[in-house]
Amino acid sequence: MSGQDLVLTEHDAGVTLVTMNRPDALNALSTGMRQALVRTFRALAADTATEVVILTGSGRAFTAGLDLKELGGETEGGTPAGGDAEDTDIGAALADYPKPIIGAINGYAITGGFELALMCDILICSSDAKFADTHARVGVVPGWGLSQRLPRLIGLPRAKELSLTGNFLTAELAYEWGMINRVVAPDALIDTARSLARDIVSTDRTTRETMLRILNDGWSSTLGEGMAIEHAASREHMQTQVTADAVAARRASIQERGRKQ
Repeated sequence: MSGQDLVLTEHDAGVTLVTMNRPDALNALSTGMRQALVRTFRALAADTATEVVILTGSGRAFTAGLDLKELGGETEGGTPAGGDAEDTDIGAALADYPKPIIGAINGYAITGGFELALMCDILICSSDAKFADTHARVGVVPGWGLSQRLPRLIGLPRAKELSLTGNFLTAELAYEWGMINRVVAPDALIDTARSLARDIVSTDRTTRETMLRILNDGWSSTLGEGMAIEHAASREHMQTQVTADAVAARRASIQERGRKQ
């Protein structure tokens, strides 16, 4: 399977659906898959027509994580045409991505797949979705941020329970614990994600991307540092982006939206 086939993209009115496409292997993150994802997100970062990305998987898994057959030497790690060994760092590619990513978690999100889900800004889950951190069972230490993101989302004791046992977490319990935004029926997953993406696209792009940046920067800072980040961004935005006419036009739009909801 070529690198192009491993990741499918579909563009529609500012929203790009990115689908990991190794359904027979539970979308395992082979060398080729990781290279394809990195190239896809780097290209979309430069694509001005894409304002929001929806990331999902084909078949019954979001992704089962690193390809253990490849990692264990049972299969050979392939390098798609145009790829190179340094082009596999999904964590860096998504961390550098400046636009919102909605994770549409359709099924199993295991270990590296769990980490990939946690890199998304918003998580919409099918009721079929299940998460598991099996790093301790495989004998691999996480390297894409799971050990740091997960405790901040669900609390340290719950994160320790999941990471030290490798037990599964259902979508319903993940929602109760505050890790995900919504749980929907499997056949409503992509439509729900698209609807949310369209709501995001309808906002002011410059303001939205600034807010995403300061939310992310503040999350990894102290409260005091985060307040300073917000203050600096607000001051710069007021000086360069805000005009009376623009505020008046947006106010009318907000009022109209309120009447329809």
